Amino acid sequence: MKKFNIRKVLDGLTAASSSSSSPQSSNRDNDVVLETLQSEHFQLCKTVRHGFPYQPSAMAFDPVQKILVIGTESGALRLFGRAGVECYCQHEGNAAVIQLQFLVNEGALVSALSDDSIHLWNLRQKIPAILHSLKFSRERITFCHLPFQSKWLYVGTERGNIHIVNVESFTLSGYVIMWNKAIELSSKTHPGPVVHISDNPMDEGKLLIGFECGIVVLWDLRSKKADYRYSYDEAIHSVAWHHEGKQFVCSHSDGTLTTWNVRSPAKPAQIITPHGKQPRDGKKPDPCKPILKVEYKTEKSGEPFMVLSGGLSYDTVGRRACLTVMHGKSTAVLEMDYPIVDFLTLCETPYPNDYQEPYAVVVLLERDLVVIDLAQTGYPSFENPYPLSIHESPVTCCEYFADCPAELIPALYSVGSRQKRQGYSKKEWPISGGNWGQGAQSYPEIIITGHADGSIKFWDASALMLQVLYKLKTAKVFEKVPAKEEKSSPDVVDEDPFAVHSLSWCPESRVLCMAAVSAHVIVYRFSKQEVTLETVQLLEVRMQCELNDVDSPEGGGDQASAVSTPGASSSPQCGTPHPSTSSASSSEGPRDNVPCLRVRSSALKQSPGYQVELVIQLLWVSGEPPQQISSLAVNSAYGLVVLGNGNGVAVVDYLQKTLLLNVTTAELHGSPDPHQRQPRSPRKGRHPSGVGLCDGNDGAVTSEDRCKSPTSGCGSPYHSDEDNKQKFLEKVKSKSRLISKSVANDFAKMSRKFSMAADHKHDGGSVRRQFSLHVEKRVCEAEEAAPRRKAASVYGTHFEHGLNARDGSFIHSRSSSMGSLDREAREVISCLHFCEIMSRNSELAPAPSLWLGTTLGTVLTVSLSVPSAPEQRLQQTVPVSFCGSLVRLKGGVLRMAVMDSTGSLVPPACEGWYDPNAPEEERERTRSRRTTSPSSSQENQDCQYAVVCSEKQAKVVAMPSQNCVYDHNITETSFVLRADVVVMSAGLCIACFCANGHIMTLSLPSLRPLLDVNYLPLTDMRIARTFCFSNLGQALYLTSPMEIQRLTYSQETCDNLQEMLGELFTPVETPEAPNRGFFKGLFGGGAQSLDREDLFGELAAGKASRSLAQHIPGPGSMEGMKGAASGVVGELARARIALDERGQKLGELEERTAAMMASADAFSRHAHDVMLKYKDKKWYQL
Repeated sequence: MKKFNIRKVLDGLTAASSSSSSPQSSNRDNDVVLETLQSEHFQLCKTVRHGFPYQPSAMAFDPVQKILVIGTESGALRLFGRAGVECYCQHEGNAAVIQLQFLVNEGALVSALSDDSIHLWNLRQKIPAILHSLKFSRERITFCHLPFQSKWLYVGTERGNIHIVNVESFTLSGYVIMWNKAIELSSKTHPGPVVHISDNPMDEGKLLIGFECGIVVLWDLRSKKADYRYSYDEAIHSVAWHHEGKQFVCSHSDGTLTTWNVRSPAKPAQIITPHGKQPRDGKKPDPCKPILKVEYKTEKSGEPFMVLSGGLSYDTVGRRACLTVMHGKSTAVLEMDYPIVDFLTLCETPYPNDYQEPYAVVVLLERDLVVIDLAQTGYPSFENPYPLSIHESPVTCCEYFADCPAELIPALYSVGSRQKRQGYSKKEWPISGGNWGQGAQSYPEIIITGHADGSIKFWDASALMLQVLYKLKTAKVFEKVPAKEEKSSPDVVDEDPFAVHSLSWCPESRVLCMAAVSAHVIVYRFSKQEVTLETVQLLEVRMQCELNDVDSPEGGGDQASAVSTPGASSSPQCGTPHPSTSSASSSEGPRDNVPCLRVRSSALKQSPGYQVELVIQLLWVSGEPPQQISSLAVNSAYGLVVLGNGNGVAVVDYLQKTLLLNVTTAELHGSPDPHQRQPRSPRKGRHPSGVGLCDGNDGAVTSEDRCKSPTSGCGSPYHSDEDNKQKFLEKVKSKSRLISKSVANDFAKMSRKFSMAADHKHDGGSVRRQFSLHVEKRVCEAEEAAPRRKAASVYGTHFEHGLNARDGSFIHSRSSSMGSLDREAREVISCLHFCEIMSRNSELAPAPSLWLGTTLGTVLTVSLSVPSAPEQRLQQTVPVSFCGSLVRLKGGVLRMAVMDSTGSLVPPACEGWYDPNAPEEERERTRSRRTTSPSSSQENQDCQYAVVCSEKQAKVVAMPSQNCVYDHNITETSFVLRADVVVMSAGLCIACFCANGHIMTLSLPSLRPLLDVNYLPLTDMRIARTFCFSNLGQALYLTSPMEIQRLTYSQETCDNLQEMLGELFTPVETPEAPNRGFFKGLFGGGAQSLDREDLFGELAAGKASRSLAQHIPGPGSMEGMKGAASGVVGELARARIALDERGQKLGELEERTAAMMASADAFSRHAHDVMLKYKDKKWYQL
């Protein structure tokens, strides 16, 4: 049982004595929490990778196992079987994969890399491993070919030579085909690299070799000489055989296809240009683009298929990549969305000497995988079951929820199934190999991704799989943004104005809140009924940093009165669409009171699923765009949404569509400001209703007056009296003149420095950089303007630690030499948390509260008085009062949570889901508020703990005494990027991901380090933006623009990982070879086999030069049998080993039995000879 350290107890008593509350004298034994989490509960390992392979370069398919593998330019391999069966593995060195070859139905794969190495992978285990590697040192590898059911691999090189490798031992044969022997002796030029190798389907002893220059050689392996040589003027890209072995087709760089008869090497039997214009005078057609690949497949009851990529005419400028399917006399050109990397034709038989019967074409694109059905008219594509559409629009944010309510996934799937496209092939997905895992992990998991086009996708991530459930398009709420060339002014954000910046989701109530880069927030409610919204509910909020931000009211036109109310909302509108024109956006003055985007004015049809409840938009203030929203939180039990940025914080009641609170960070601190701010606004005569706040000691003002929305008809006192307004503006101007020109110039230089740094790092403007440019311009033009506002605007770049989403650059500056004025201007609301807690000793029960965390390490508390009755909640406003500062930490606050006295997490209060469009009686029946009741406690006794984690530090504070009972410095040399309080199966902990790549966990409440692993150094903004932890030891991040990497830090999950992963290899019988027929067998017209061992073995060909290639044993040589110890493959492997051992023992027994029989025979003969010798002799003759 853990007990408090006496030093920490004294620290807590000291902190309590220095605060306003009295020191606690209660028994400290009640504060002891039994911690069950230990370091042995944690282990970090990768689990699975989802998404489309980034930068694909090669592809292969096993026609028997029905497994597809894709290689990438970074050396990664992604293997796909049936839906839910995926595997990721990585070569060392990150060299590009240039070619892949399956050992068909053998559970093995050969990969060739750009560093001139070939590797043999064992796929009979759940996590594939390399068995052997061969590194070529003299020649560059250009092409590989592995014949079906052969153990000899042909390797073509850049010099034009062909080497042969035994894939069982991964050793080179002494048999080498030299380029100078393959081509004509009279040829004076080098034929170039080998671009194709294949054996004749009907004669394995004949090898077809294609050189880049246009020469094709049919090599006789037995006689070691060339039988025929075929020459063409254009370079060759690929070659394909007819299954009878009498013809082959070559694709060339001028867009032509040449068909050759094997026994007629003089000239091609046919020359066609599929996409060339045929001249009438019989001349040669105009050249086209190169045909990069061609495949020739035959059918038993129809015309052959010829599938090719490329070959389009040069006059088709701007046309997308195409795949051409030629079937008989018909030609179909299938346009692709992205360039084609490779394609494969799937056939019914793996034997090359039989009718192939093609049924599908797998097309690998740069950003997609398409499978085309060749058996149906029109060649429709199959519906892809893999989660390859993550990158459909760039991912901008990500959230991970483990152990969600069980009914969530079926509800999302039911509404998402209606969004599926039509027109797919009705056949089953042809890549159907492998088996699913049999893991015990059964809790629901959901991943939510926000995208640059404003879309939000919900994914089912249960059981290490990933499947899209539902897609929400948030851009439909707004008018369409004109294209760049049509823009007449830079008012709208240049790039991705709808990009999702942050998400807040309540799984229990299914309330979703999103914030975008254009400084707007949308609240969504989930409904199963389709509705049409005539008018989008809109609330506009004017947030500005301080009074010194205010310019002369003359430039603001009709909105001048709004300028003088910095703490209140200026122009929220409820229930009305945004007007098409605004008086504040006149050409004479700066933009003011105008949002970045225009809400649509027409009716909005909303399908079942997430439907708009309220749109909140931040407005331009005196020519400055609104700052990006840095933090967001929603609470369904209270009906509130809170958002914060560098200017301050705003609390919105999304049920009544009103603004409850809109204050700056300076006004949040009040008089006991820890950062020693100077008063920025006159306090005399200030009425709480003008700020939208509630003071807990002010009983003269009713809650209705204090929290009334600015749209209710009561204006601010500053609006009602013109004289007071003029006096107020004079004070503002006089204060701004006190700042000297030298200070203004210093801040201008600082602004310019940050802006230039951002310009060098960012490629393609962002909202934050646009803010910085506006700041610099304003500083240079107006010397009397307050410099603190400019630094605050520049902070938009600092808040994300200077990480750029485009190029992955990283700038993080926290210099201690900056002045206090600069530090105070950089404070931003970085974290928000709703909770029910006892903030004061006088409180007898937990009360609704809102915690605000800032980038300067301060946690502020705001008390909320939420009416409990539903009918009162819709009629009365929610009073708000400040409770001061709770705790201060080093670094910006990242995460806050509440624990009870037993060490359990106290989640925010939430409301059970109900359909907002259902009848009233049904809503009342399903509507319920869910709260977590803390353990009973007496007065002045700590019964809760506040957990706060910042970029540098973590603290645990006892409540309501506010004594800091534990603190821990997480890092001194780096800073924390993401922190979460997570629930493990054995207790609670804090999970942290630092910029130096360390992943750490701390126990709660004692903050003992339990795990510290140097996992992944921060090299990309994408990782920092998308890394997130979840309950039960799960985490994920975006490892590339297209892929999600999931990992676990739970020892339990790591132990069960082998069972949870799917199996790639399954025992399948190889199809029977085609029947040769009676007459072919009689007269020898069938396929001729070749004993390659007699040609390439060491006895016949000798040993290859040791300096040619180096053999490297793979790490998976011994692990192969260990990894196959589970599932059917493991049983088969053990049975096979047992049979081998039994056979060996039987063989030894048979040998011993034979030896005994031989000995018995010898003894019998010897005895017989002795008997004959002494048969006729008497006893006395012996």
